[in-house]
Amino acid sequence: MSKKKEGIGFFERYLTLWVALCIIAGIAVGQWFPALPNVLGRWEYANVSIPIALLIWLMIYPMMLKVDFQSVKNVGKRPKGILVTCVTNWLIKPFTMFAIAWVFFFVFFKSWIPADLADQYLAGAVLLGAAPCTAMVFVWSYLTKGDAAYTLVQVAVNDLIILVAFAPIVALLLGVGGVAIPWATLLLSVLLFVVIPLAAGIVTRICVVRKRGIDYFNNVFIHKFDKVTIIGLLLTLVILFSFQGETILANPLHILLIAVPLIVQTILIFFVAYGWCRYLKLPHDVAAPAGMIGASNFFELAVAVAISLFGLQSGAALATVVGVLVEVPVMLLLVRIANNTRQYFK
Repeated sequence: MSKKKEGIGFFERYLTLWVALCIIAGIAVGQWFPALPNVLGRWEYANVSIPIALLIWLMIYPMMLKVDFQSVKNVGKRPKGILVTCVTNWLIKPFTMFAIAWVFFFVFFKSWIPADLADQYLAGAVLLGAAPCTAMVFVWSYLTKGDAAYTLVQVAVNDLIILVAFAPIVALLLGVGGVAIPWATLLLSVLLFVVIPLAAGIVTRICVVRKRGIDYFNNVFIHKFDKVTIIGLLLTLVILFSFQGETILANPLHILLIAVPLIVQTILIFFVAYGWCRYLKLPHDVAAPAGMIGASNFFELAVAVAISLFGLQSGAALATVVGVLVEVPVMLLLVRIANNTRQYFK
């Protein structure tokens, strides 16, 4: 983390607005310039879109720069907060996401969502549930006056777990849900969108720190990429929605229907981790970030894997993008709740 703390930036604060504008722009491109998505759709390798892969690397690489695995050595100093984070993120969150999404898509919304689309939306929800936050949590931690050093430890441990747990959990839950998983594509996606950017981030961090020092890295170098992630995300969404236009225009209500279980899950997981920390008598500056990591999603990874597994025109990709749409306003609500309940912690 940079020593110079900053609140949520202009682009991040209005991320929901930018996503909404990208939906409109993408649909317009798909309707008025259909040749563009057709051409982009041909640039694939092993079901992975090359243009989308490049844009996703622009999103994920700057985040991986912020992860300092040296901090993992401090895990043993205050293990309870790490225990809450790991159990909530990996033994509770993916499975509650699956259960909540299944109930909404196949029971409550059965009359509005066809079964084949429900399968796709469930897959997208599972991908979000299996990808806890790794980057924006630093912003949420700051806004709740969280312990920055401890948040860094939580994120570093979380990223190590993603390397080994993400693919098996996704395959398990989608198998239970009856969604066919191409294992080769899933593993390739994890390699492309987790392992390679993480390795590149680690190598870059080591090289820059050795050459210019940690202060330069934290206060100057990282900030060179502040706008890269958001630009990569927005361009990805425009391309994605250029493929999704027909689906959205045919089912505009589905955006709202997908958002409902995602919002319910986000609030539930926050209170699971936050309440557990309260029960363990952990300080607020550990409890708030613990709740935020589980509640927030690594939506860049979820979007990337959904596109790789199911395609740009899939309902799964659409569901992960709805996760982006609701992320910021819901998380800002949880930040307010955390700040207003500070007095209940030591």
